[in-house]
Amino acid sequence: MTASQRQSTWPATTVVVAHVVLALLTVLILAGVWHLGADLWQIFAAAGAAVLLHAGAVVAHRRPWVGYAIGALAMLVLVTMPSLSWSPNMLPSAVCFPLMLWRLTSLVSVRSSVVALAVAALGIVLTELVAWARLPPDGWTRLVEGGLLMLVVGGVWLAALLIRRRHEAGQRAESERLAAAVVDERASIRRDLHDVIAHTVTVMVARIEAAAVTTADPATRRELGAIAETGRDAHQGLRAMLATLGPTTVAPRADSRPRKVPISLDALPDLVASAASPLHAVTFAEVGERRPLSLSAEVAAVRTVQEGITNALRHLEPPVEVTVRLRWTPAEVVVEVRDDGGKALRDVGSHGTGLIGIEERVRTAGGTLSIDDGDDGWVLRARLPTKEGV
Repeated sequence: MTASQRQSTWPATTVVVAHVVLALLTVLILAGVWHLGADLWQIFAAAGAAVLLHAGAVVAHRRPWVGYAIGALAMLVLVTMPSLSWSPNMLPSAVCFPLMLWRLTSLVSVRSSVVALAVAALGIVLTELVAWARLPPDGWTRLVEGGLLMLVVGGVWLAALLIRRRHEAGQRAESERLAAAVVDERASIRRDLHDVIAHTVTVMVARIEAAAVTTADPATRRELGAIAETGRDAHQGLRAMLATLGPTTVAPRADSRPRKVPISLDALPDLVASAASPLHAVTFAEVGERRPLSLSAEVAAVRTVQEGITNALRHLEPPVEVTVRLRWTPAEVVVEVRDDGGKALRDVGSHGTGLIGIEERVRTAGGTLSIDDGDDGWVLRARLPTKEGV
């Protein structure tokens, strides 16, 4: 189901109640018309048209054009059948027809909706011409009724079109915001990968060069020197590759104060301890034997912990309890940040894009991210593969 379809769908209970109310009112009107002397076949014809209108409204939920065609056929039956001076547009079930026009306009292209509007307008003209031919000539009455019906149909079409465009504009703005957030976070990931890998390669090259100096074997010295040169080339190649993927710098955030965030699991206890205060009980626990992780998985784990703690402290009124837990298995590590819901939720304005970035990091590392809203607080849980589980 598309976004526009979701926006144009009414609650199921409301739809059922509306159908029942309109059907009952139609039955009462037809009973009154029959009491005034209408033939039984006229009542059955009008009732059949009413059934078609309700059926068309139901079909229009999935197939708007088919439902609208059924509704137009039902209205044609009401307009052309002989009646006892009552306007077919006064039948309560006829309300289904403008609702089908609303549904159609909210889903199809503007050009197609104009065609549907023209069909409705033609039906109104036909209705008034038939009514004028049956009753003594009363041009003003027919003009006023036709004008009112045109206003209703045109108003329904215009309102549906405006609401649809507003929803589409909102969806475009949200998509652009999310796309920009993904681009920003990917740039941040590229930067982190560069820093981590560059540091590792630099240390490796330094150790190889130190070994080359201390060895007494010339052949070994030459071999170690070649390996060090290869490491330097790999470092340069990494920088060039990341440059082709986009800028390695990102726009500063609103709170652009410099932040030094650890990228090692060994630094998690200090990270957790630094977030604690008399009103914020932040604890850390690690269960199981620690397994080796890839660099991207380790960065994702640390960033998940940081984001979970930040969200708890930002969105919850203290006192707040936050528990950070790492649970190791041979195949994966489960990083869990759980809060107790605090005293109450804070109104912090618009939501940020931190979780989008965490999801991107976890996915890049080959893991999965879940967010659970329980009765006693939120749980941010990342499952990241170990090197043994890859």
